[in-house]
Amino acid sequence: MQNTPDGSSETPLSGHDCIQSYLKVLDNSPGVYRMLNERSEVLYVGKARNLRARVSNYARASGHTARIARMIDETRSMMFLTTRTETEALLLEQNLIKQLKPRYNVLLRDDKSFPYILLPRDHAYPQLRKHRGRRSTKGKYFGPFASAGAVNRTLNQLQRVFLLRNCTDSVFNSRTRPCLQYQIKRCSAPCVGYISEEAYGALMLDAERFLSGKDTHLQKDLAVEMQAASNAMEFERAAALRDRIRALTNVQQQQGINPQGVPEADIIALHLEKGQACVQVFFIRANQNWGNRDFYPATGAGAAEPEILEAFMAQFYDGKEPPRQILLSHGLEEPDLMADLLAQRAGRKVDILAPQRGEKAELVESALRNARESLARRMAHSTAQAKLLQGLADAFGLESAPQRVEVYDNSHIQGSHAVGALIVAGPEGFIKSQYRKFDIKDDTVTPGDDFGMMKEVLTRRFTRLQKEDPDRQSDAWPDLLLIDGGAGQVSAVAGIMEEMGVADIPMVGVAKGIDRDAGKEEFHRPGTRPFALRHNDPVLYFVQRLRDEAHRFAIGTHRAKRSKAFTASPLDEIPGVGAGRKKALLAHFGSAKAVTRAGLGDLRAVPGISAALAQVIHDHLNER
Repeated sequence: MQNTPDGSSETPLSGHDCIQSYLKVLDNSPGVYRMLNERSEVLYVGKARNLRARVSNYARASGHTARIARMIDETRSMMFLTTRTETEALLLEQNLIKQLKPRYNVLLRDDKSFPYILLPRDHAYPQLRKHRGRRSTKGKYFGPFASAGAVNRTLNQLQRVFLLRNCTDSVFNSRTRPCLQYQIKRCSAPCVGYISEEAYGALMLDAERFLSGKDTHLQKDLAVEMQAASNAMEFERAAALRDRIRALTNVQQQQGINPQGVPEADIIALHLEKGQACVQVFFIRANQNWGNRDFYPATGAGAAEPEILEAFMAQFYDGKEPPRQILLSHGLEEPDLMADLLAQRAGRKVDILAPQRGEKAELVESALRNARESLARRMAHSTAQAKLLQGLADAFGLESAPQRVEVYDNSHIQGSHAVGALIVAGPEGFIKSQYRKFDIKDDTVTPGDDFGMMKEVLTRRFTRLQKEDPDRQSDAWPDLLLIDGGAGQVSAVAGIMEEMGVADIPMVGVAKGIDRDAGKEEFHRPGTRPFALRHNDPVLYFVQRLRDEAHRFAIGTHRAKRSKAFTASPLDEIPGVGAGRKKALLAHFGSAKAVTRAGLGDLRAVPGISAALAQVIHDHLNER
């Protein structure tokens, strides 16, 4: 039994009947609606200019796509939030999609920030550098660039053209003679006074003009300077100017797409095939191509191109400043609404176009071709990965190809700094966002006891899974476990799985053969004899890759933990002592060891340390 929209209690309605029952309590306000299944899981989040009209469309018994029909059939209840405007509804819709990740919505699965180039204004000889994150430093920001690699290539080229320093302030302040960058003609050596502040500022201005697309006279000016230096028989200076002209020409040739009529735009092209989508984004700034990035959004169980593009743009520009113009491969269902949303985020007008001819259409076609090729490569990789997963099922006697393979490993040195590691692989390869590390916390585990460490890792892993998803409805549950170890390790793990009530999950131990050579691995399953795969079996190579990736991740995690332990200080554990006060204590006493020997009166004398905090520090260190 459940409550219907009018508050009565009766047999739960489903599908069209459930949706129809809400029409009597809805008005014509704009807002957001949520469709939920019988487990109260959100199936879909949508926005509407008129909630009653939109919901009445779902209440119709026919005329829906297969995707919408499936969603309606699964619906058992709905939730509504009204807003003042449709733009507010769109904002709220995207926030809920990002939070809830409904099955039938289009989801952008890559939300990494993009890097910029920063020309700071906080130094007489500013450092040209890469920047990612909050814009807290004063200066000019240029971007976004598609990747760190694109930024690094551009920085490398700019250093050759404009001779700006790339060293940190601490290195700059400590130099007594020019470094290698000066010798290879990539820096003007301001650290040792080889260039004046005014001349360096002129180079910075040239770099800013270039990054702003205002470099039309730059090569001409450099050519005039080169000729003047040659006439004055300053041949070394003329050669240096010649090298800068060549470097600038090389930069322009390597830019690839350099549209003359599009000074600033994002080019977004979508290719959809067999339910999979690739969105290719080209970043055009200052009439230059600053790289491209491909994205593979979840298509919401079969959404069409306009809906995918609209959802992608709303999520992509959440936290990113949109450019003045966006060129699309497909039109949107509500372009004016998207333009209003992006204008609010940018604080200025944003034009959204789907060009049909001219230079802009050629740019979109280039992006679309890249999207088509990228998706073809991804689908080919997915096909190969699917064959390998099916090979795992055949080799280990599984009912079907595993969609989630979890591989576990431990790392320690004689029991110290012990960590457990979990990596995950699936149809799309390694799923690095699902990797997990486990600091071994159980004091009863004997140092170096691999069985004890594995027990803690698996117990923590499956305790959390059982708590978060006891009915195993999500894709977080593994279809296969791979353990680095032989018969003893497999027997111990099988006992742990039995205790946890998850013994039905298939598990395989991967052990080196007698000679401990790669290629002679033995596989162990509970209750069966060990077996091996033929030496050139692709499945064997696949298992080796999985095991090696788990080992790499475990070793890296262990090294990071050990390195952190080496640099740890007794001051790190004192409540109320952050980075600033720790720095003040070390500056006053000279070392952490000296702080531990300090008296209460000495601690009170440190700037920024109150009498109460001095007592806390003194008590903590004396307890130690």
